[in-house]
Amino acid sequence: MKIAALSCSYNRVKTTSRFLESIVNQEIPDGCTLDVYLLDDNSPDGTGEYVKSFFPTVRIEKGSGALFWAGGMRTLWKRVMAKEDYDFFLLLNDDVVLKPDAVKNLMAARSLSNYKENIIMGTVLDGSSQYITYGGLKLTNKITGNAVFLRPDNTKLQACEIGNANIMLVDKATVKKIGILSELYTHGIADYDYTLTGIKNGVKAWVAPGYYGCCDNDHIMTWLPHGTPLKKRVEYLYSPKGLGYKQFLRYTWEHFPLSLPIIFVKLWVKTLFPLLYDRYKKNILLSKNKTYQHS
Repeated sequence: MKIAALSCSYNRVKTTSRFLESIVNQEIPDGCTLDVYLLDDNSPDGTGEYVKSFFPTVRIEKGSGALFWAGGMRTLWKRVMAKEDYDFFLLLNDDVVLKPDAVKNLMAARSLSNYKENIIMGTVLDGSSQYITYGGLKLTNKITGNAVFLRPDNTKLQACEIGNANIMLVDKATVKKIGILSELYTHGIADYDYTLTGIKNGVKAWVAPGYYGCCDNDHIMTWLPHGTPLKKRVEYLYSPKGLGYKQFLRYTWEHFPLSLPIIFVKLWVKTLFPLLYDRYKKNILLSKNKTYQHS
């Protein structure tokens, strides 16, 4: 079985090197090979040259410098498929530090499924190992798209509906059925869309047993200061690394169309009236806390 590990990097050589150290020293199952690919999106800090010097087994691809996450992963995935025929594609973020047996355990998890097409998420914890930061999620509301992380079982696969590509194993049969990450997304959401699209087409999405490494959450949405000029807030609304307005609405329309009016209003209220939005969020949190305390 041939596995291609795919990841992208941009201008964070220390973070990327920690990740690469963890992936090149993996325990590989008998009968498997692992090729590690990294797309360096023209990092100004010299990431590409550093990797060539210190990780000679990693296969480097160059990006344009404007690919963002989803664009970078798509570009790399296409190039890798054009080079060789792989049985599995292991999508990884370059801020993950993998456990030494992560790949071996992911392949063992894949063998637990009796289905042909599978997407398998490896769950990761924050640096203090106190809470889940990325993995597989279960929808709690199929109209709004609200979801919660699934805590992995010790021995069994658990079905999920949304997955993070921080650690995501995709088999060749799935790629043949639904392709790779959608061209519609520039940065985030593409992995959510991929798992939801897969499920709509009969692909099984799973949370693998156990934990696979650590990765701090770098997607906590910290809103701009209240004194930020409206022009800057609107720019942030449309930015791929901000709220990704148009693409988030596209994602909502594709998978949760009934909630589109609500999402539209929330995004603009957050942009135009941040104080009002913050008050609304605080009230929601207080309500949840009261419900939890009385349950």
